[in-house]
Amino acid sequence: MPLATSPDAPAPLRQISGLIGGYIARLGAVWVEAEIAQLNRRRGVCFLTLRDLEASLSISATCHASVLDASPSPVIEGARVVVHAKPDFYQPSGRLSLAIREIRPAGEGELLAQLERRKQLLAAEGLFDPRLKRPLPALPRGIGLITGKDSAAERDVIENVRLRWPGATLHVRHALMQGPQCAGQVITELRLLDDDDEVDVIVIARGGGSVEDLLPFSDEALIRAVHAATTPVVSAIGHEPDIPILDLVADLRASTPTDAAKRIVPDVREEIATLAQWRSRARHALCAKLEREQHGLDALRSRPVLATPTTVVEMQQDVVDHHRDRARRALTARLDRAHDEIGHHLARVRALSPLNTLQRGYAIVIGPDGQPIVRTHQVRGGDDVQIHLTDGLLTARIEHIEEHHRDD
Repeated sequence: MPLATSPDAPAPLRQISGLIGGYIARLGAVWVEAEIAQLNRRRGVCFLTLRDLEASLSISATCHASVLDASPSPVIEGARVVVHAKPDFYQPSGRLSLAIREIRPAGEGELLAQLERRKQLLAAEGLFDPRLKRPLPALPRGIGLITGKDSAAERDVIENVRLRWPGATLHVRHALMQGPQCAGQVITELRLLDDDDEVDVIVIARGGGSVEDLLPFSDEALIRAVHAATTPVVSAIGHEPDIPILDLVADLRASTPTDAAKRIVPDVREEIATLAQWRSRARHALCAKLEREQHGLDALRSRPVLATPTTVVEMQQDVVDHHRDRARRALTARLDRAHDEIGHHLARVRALSPLNTLQRGYAIVIGPDGQPIVRTHQVRGGDDVQIHLTDGLLTARIEHIEEHHRDD
């Protein structure tokens, strides 16, 4: 029912404001599509300005900070969003605003949110684990290249590879680089190159483009195929800001196709220069080593012992002569003493020798039993005995025995 007013009976402003607030309160929460024109984030509460996508119209909005944090993609100024909000009319100032309860990305933002969810699921499976990254060969025998036919990416990779390492072997496979058939064709060519024993590294290259153009390179089937490949894979999709999920699963991410060529083969000129530098350093090190050793030899040769090496020999010769003379004198003295000792022993032996006794007129009588006779009782009359003299032997017979008694 409309409010009855007239110039004579006008309604107070507070009544009108109250009626407007009541009507807006009955409107309830609504879903609104808009663009974020301004965003002022504070602790606890965030203030936004939403702008219509076509008309020159904007409205203020507020939300709790947790609402922004719960968004599947970052909420930034200029982003297109769909918000679930309840209109709110502040009567004291007559200001209309929206109390936002939920924010969802719209258009490209929604697509990015889907990719972010897919990325999180694949990361949870461990497909992006850095420990699974395989190192690239220092100098690959064969380079597999998957790219669009006659594309700028193909020219960039081939030209830079040829420029850097002219002897490199390229195995080029063409596939669609966008559209619904792109992922399937790239997977087919990837498997063919992965089965080729002559291919040591595979490059997937494409120029830049929109999020929709690069969407096939975030396809889950392609990501799993790259993860299952046994050959190292290099992702060279788009430009530096473009990061499809392929970049995360690949063994190496190149910012551009040109960068991929620089990463997979060395620059022959740099290698030659490096080799020359190392050769020069080795030559200098060897010359320095030889010079130090020569100085050491010169120092050794300048020492007296090496300058006149016979000096040491002569000194030792004097020592040898001295010890030889001492040994000769000691040996002579020892021989003299031994000669004297032998003379003394010889004299003693001669003095005790029976022959010497015989020479003094004595004789040795041997009885019949072959024993020397020193007592008369050792023989009897008629026994034959032998008498030893200095010059011979006499045989005699005992005829008479006379005993002489002595006090012993």
